[in-house]
Amino acid sequence: MQQPKAIRERVVALDLLRGLTVAGMIVVDSPGNWSVSYAPLQHAAWNGWTPTDMIFPTFLFCVGMAWAFSFPRSAADSASIWLKAAKRTAILILIGLVINALPWFDLVHLRLPGILQRIAVCFFLTVAITLTTARREEGKLILNTAAIAAAALILLVGYWAMLRFVPVPGFGPGNLDSLRSLPAWVDRGLFTTDHMWNQGTTPGFGVTYDPEGAVSTLGALASTLIGVLAAIAFRAFPEKRRLLYFLLAGAALVAAGYLLNPLLPFNKRLWTSSFVLLSGGVSLIALSSLLLVPAEGRSTIAVQPLRVLGANAILAFVLCQLLEVFSALPIIPASGTVTPQHWGYATALRLFADPYLGSLACAIGILIIVTVAIWPLHRRGIFLRV
Repeated sequence: MQQPKAIRERVVALDLLRGLTVAGMIVVDSPGNWSVSYAPLQHAAWNGWTPTDMIFPTFLFCVGMAWAFSFPRSAADSASIWLKAAKRTAILILIGLVINALPWFDLVHLRLPGILQRIAVCFFLTVAITLTTARREEGKLILNTAAIAAAALILLVGYWAMLRFVPVPGFGPGNLDSLRSLPAWVDRGLFTTDHMWNQGTTPGFGVTYDPEGAVSTLGALASTLIGVLAAIAFRAFPEKRRLLYFLLAGAALVAAGYLLNPLLPFNKRLWTSSFVLLSGGVSLIALSSLLLVPAEGRSTIAVQPLRVLGANAILAFVLCQLLEVFSALPIIPASGTVTPQHWGYATALRLFADPYLGSLACAIGILIIVTVAIWPLHRRGIFLRV
């Protein structure tokens, strides 16, 4: 049966944006040499932002949009919706923990937080907020726009207040560094440093924070809810004015983020409220530009790889993570540091004199490998949505 035009357009715009974020994740996570990666492909050291810092919040924005597009839902199916959401959440967390445990399954030092874990938690909490606040009309569950907007605002203001005014034992309130901030302190107590990101260090103190920790998930949840609101607006806006409205809304959020920045700096690792506003605005602007891509026709061929990645985003991300883990292992155990990554980078340097370009070429190579690997699934209409 032919899909309604609005639904076809929604799938294209959302899949392209999601595919763009996954492609960005792969390129950022797969350099030939971590020490020679272009600055825009690196995260900000602490405060501030780079294009790389926009990738994860945009993906969560897409998670919120995708969930909102599944409404209205039958009120009679409420129990099954909760069960499916809980199952999806558990599977994502389990996959995330397995990836963190690879390759040696050192459970004593297993990192508990992670990217997939944060996606899972934000997804489930978004489901909880939207279902518990939904209006019931003629046996249908309808998204409550005002309640969702209020929840996002409460998260933004509440998280800002927590960071600024909640005292951290031994350090006091308002500290936003990697050692004394509230999120870092809570994560150390909740997970212990043995189960946190081993690169989340403070000079002289070792591991002190995790960028996907517990408290900073409040900011990430707000990013997901902005995606929900974007999907609601998508349906409400006239098709001819949708592009303009999203551009204006995106610009307004970016401006609001910069206004808040002096009070609470942009910080992806703490996922501050100013960062939520900035990244939400960037996501809306990116979405508006992708609305220009038609749902059908030859012009879509150029962006087909993004649609492939976007339609199987979680699978693409997992494949990238697996390649990253095993590319760091010696090709032959006795060979020491001769790994697939080192071999690939050495090969790239034979083709490109610039080491930065060679490092980027390796990342693009991984992107191509992942895209080609999942393309057959896309052609057969197989979409693995856990």
